[in-house]
Amino acid sequence: MSLITTVEQLEALYGLPGEASVVKELDHVIPEYAAFIEASPFVALATSGPEGLDCSPRGDLAGFVRIVDPKTLMMPDRRGNNRADSLKNIIRDPRVGLLFLVPGSGTTLRINGRAHITTDSALCSSFTIDGKPARSVTVVDVDSVYFQCARAIVRSDLWNPAKHVDPKSLPTPGKILEVTSRKNIDGEAYDKEWPERAKKTMW
Repeated sequence: MSLITTVEQLEALYGLPGEASVVKELDHVIPEYAAFIEASPFVALATSGPEGLDCSPRGDLAGFVRIVDPKTLMMPDRRGNNRADSLKNIIRDPRVGLLFLVPGSGTTLRINGRAHITTDSALCSSFTIDGKPARSVTVVDVDSVYFQCARAIVRSDLWNPAKHVDPKSLPTPGKILEVTSRKNIDGEAYDKEWPERAKKTMW
């Protein structure tokens, strides 16, 4: 096995980035980048903490990540499984990475920055949906922002309905929980109850 162990080896293999790869990175959000944030209903949030790395999905109505100014974003946190892995990490290490996806677009937007968490009641209320305010708000100070070219989306054919996987061909959440809990959780009952439970805890 041939291992690459130095940056010099890596650069010898891949070469240096072209001008377009460099000039697209800024330290603030411009209107062209704001358009992607405002159209995105989904972002992957990467964090780091003492226990390791975490990358968690965040989804809401398109534009749920609020642009306060070119250097500041706000993202509501809503009901979930209460693991709060990302939030625990942010408390101990404020560095975050965000990857925005826009359905139908091959372009993704990447933002790196530092974050903190607030439970200011007025701010959480400003993110109210269906009568329910955000549980907390993650405030991100932007360090860098740039778009990722469409190659990954194009290669994966991600948005092509003809390539969508039939959910019935995959293990259900209940089945997975039944296995990982060594049958302490009834998988069939979990899957049966999930739709109604999800309705009550969506926001």
